[in-house]
Amino acid sequence: MLIHRRRFLQVGSLASASLMLPKFLKAMEQGQFVPPGNKVLVVIQLSGGNDGLNTIIPYRNDIYYKLRPQLGIKRNDALALNDELGIHPALKSFKNLYDDGALGVLNNVGYPNPDRSHFRSMDIWQSASDSKDYWGTGWLGRYLDAQCQGCDKPTQALEIDDTLSLAMKGNEVKGLALTDPQRLYGASNDKYFRELLAKQRHDDEHHNVDYLYKTMAETISSAGYIQQQFKTYKSKENYPNSELGKNMKTIAELIMTDINTSVYYVSHGSFDTHVGQQNQQQRLFSQLSDALEPFVADLKKNHRFDDVLVMTFSEFGRRVAQNASGGTDHGTANNMFLIGGGLKEKGVLNAGPDLTQLKDGDLQYKVDFKSVYATLLKKWLGADDKAILQQSYEHLSFI
Repeated sequence: MLIHRRRFLQVGSLASASLMLPKFLKAMEQGQFVPPGNKVLVVIQLSGGNDGLNTIIPYRNDIYYKLRPQLGIKRNDALALNDELGIHPALKSFKNLYDDGALGVLNNVGYPNPDRSHFRSMDIWQSASDSKDYWGTGWLGRYLDAQCQGCDKPTQALEIDDTLSLAMKGNEVKGLALTDPQRLYGASNDKYFRELLAKQRHDDEHHNVDYLYKTMAETISSAGYIQQQFKTYKSKENYPNSELGKNMKTIAELIMTDINTSVYYVSHGSFDTHVGQQNQQQRLFSQLSDALEPFVADLKKNHRFDDVLVMTFSEFGRRVAQNASGGTDHGTANNMFLIGGGLKEKGVLNAGPDLTQLKDGDLQYKVDFKSVYATLLKKWLGADDKAILQQSYEHLSFI
């Protein structure tokens, strides 16, 4: 069978999308889902290397202001969390979460032998490998591999984006990347694809084309299931019109359905603030704060806040000293936010950065980020963290 090149590429594109679909979506169509009350993890990636020192601010530390004479957040502007640390003034909803006992701040998170390349460090964070190793799978993808083998309730991961991150790619199972369930459904139900499926034939000499047919059919079926779930709940909260605001609304509307999704992944940035950091970080933090406020309100009103945990991370922090361009350069250790009604430990979870013990002008990490992952996998998602991370890491006590 001959296929016009343009149409073949369209079919190939759709098939590529379906490669991200776990097989369990077919099972979900038959009614296998986890009811409300299942634990959900929402990962927000702060892409580009967010400056942690101007996120959680050591507003009583003279070294901080000495090394950042123009860039340091003024003491009166920082939103105080305790006697030593404050939060960036643009993160108002985060301060409210802190006051409500629904925010955890983990300082000095990183890994041994840090890499200052965006791409390499992001690969390390997404794969959960050591800095010397190169892995082709992600920690959440391997979670899917582990949970979807022989279990009666398959699991699912969705990334709200055009492309799938390494974090979501397993050996056998992958998450699904989409920007809008309605658009995915519309694209997968294009008349041409339906007609093409109706003419499907099996031919050993054209197994690649046959494979495209198979994966296209799975995509159409799965997109229909997601769309059916998505339309069952529409939020009444006022989400901002930013990209992150729209994405968090999509996640909220899916969480409030019976869809069997344990993990959502979304990116925000870029936080690569070599130049003019103050305005860029202020803008991005305002978008982050404004998007999380209605998201949390949605969860609370629907009695899901205790079941959902939001985690933020960035591939590295920035150097302690400001540069000559009103910004900061690539650094190492950073902070992470943990948000949810199910936190067992809240507030500032460990000591702030030690500015007297820098290494080559950078903060030294105290907490391995893989311990955070191990804790989330074991205590929140109920998975075998040692098998997924391929090593034992300390379990923390925030959940």
